[in-house]
Amino acid sequence: MPVTYPLSINPTLKRYPPRKRELLQAWDSADELLLEHLSSMDLVDRKILIMNDSFGALGCALQPFAHTSVSDSFVSLRATELNSKGKVNTIDRLDQLAGPYDLVVARVPRNLSYFEDQLCQFSHHLKPGADLVIGYMVKYQTKTAFDLLNRIIGPTTTSLAKKKARLIFAKYKKSPTPSPYPTKVVMDGFPEPFLNHSNVFSREKLDIGARFLLDHLPSGDYRSILDLGCANGVIGIAAKRHFPSAELIFTDESRMAIQSAEVNFRTYFGGEALAKFHFTHCADGVADESVDLVLCNPPFHQGNTLTDVIAQQMFEAAKRVLVPGGKLRIVGNLHLHYPATLARIFGESEVIAKNQKFAIVDAIK
Repeated sequence: MPVTYPLSINPTLKRYPPRKRELLQAWDSADELLLEHLSSMDLVDRKILIMNDSFGALGCALQPFAHTSVSDSFVSLRATELNSKGKVNTIDRLDQLAGPYDLVVARVPRNLSYFEDQLCQFSHHLKPGADLVIGYMVKYQTKTAFDLLNRIIGPTTTSLAKKKARLIFAKYKKSPTPSPYPTKVVMDGFPEPFLNHSNVFSREKLDIGARFLLDHLPSGDYRSILDLGCANGVIGIAAKRHFPSAELIFTDESRMAIQSAEVNFRTYFGGEALAKFHFTHCADGVADESVDLVLCNPPFHQGNTLTDVIAQQMFEAAKRVLVPGGKLRIVGNLHLHYPATLARIFGESEVIAKNQKFAIVDAIK
């Protein structure tokens, strides 16, 4: 008789970072459907890999079994740590995988290049015939995810939809596949190509918002500059070229972004140039009133959820780390109304430039 174990969502799970009057819950019906299915499986003595667990719902439920949870997101890993009280084993890099795993429990990430990289990387750490159970919300269904699974893992089947969620099932029947990532991309105005890991924002070309910001770098005497939400580091690298005596600080909640930014910075300026790299939420870890200039191209989504919360948190973090009189310069889509948000946080803001899609906005502490 197979040994089954009832699995369910812990209703006390919290999103990270915590907010007063939080309106969003820390799981969705795809997490619930995954755990419902896993409750019917014999999980005893199986080595389990969890991928892309947003806030720890899967890791906490599976805590009684031997498993590892991997994510590129600092926010996800920190949420898992807090929700599990440190009882879930987490890793933040794919080169830290240590199989062989015989069960993979996953969510399809928003970035399908990252999904491809993940599948390739852990194909080297799977037992033959290992089971994959992958959850997703139907509204985000994409043929590409199925194509990747069929090519790298093996034939797929799906469950019936329930509460707008569905599961994908596959068994590992292929051979280990080398990953095509990281890649190198040439960008206009930069003599050396940029190395981009698979989960880096705008990894295939320079983001048009970032390009607009690079055309409007401020003038002044800046000795400490923060590239807040740095992605591959292109904005901070441009700032260092513009202000060669400045110390640069790079922060991002993606481990792959920080890895990419550090490689790219060293490519341009060598190992002796002054720079710090923080895998963190916003500017956590950067000292109060220690930065003269913050440059930021903020995201307006968290995973698949559209939200301006992350941008607001970044602006508040910028105010904390700026010296009195220090400047935050951001680029944002016109419809996001960032000038009003910055005026609320800083007291006032100024639109420096705008085109049909973006605005460059300053705020002074």
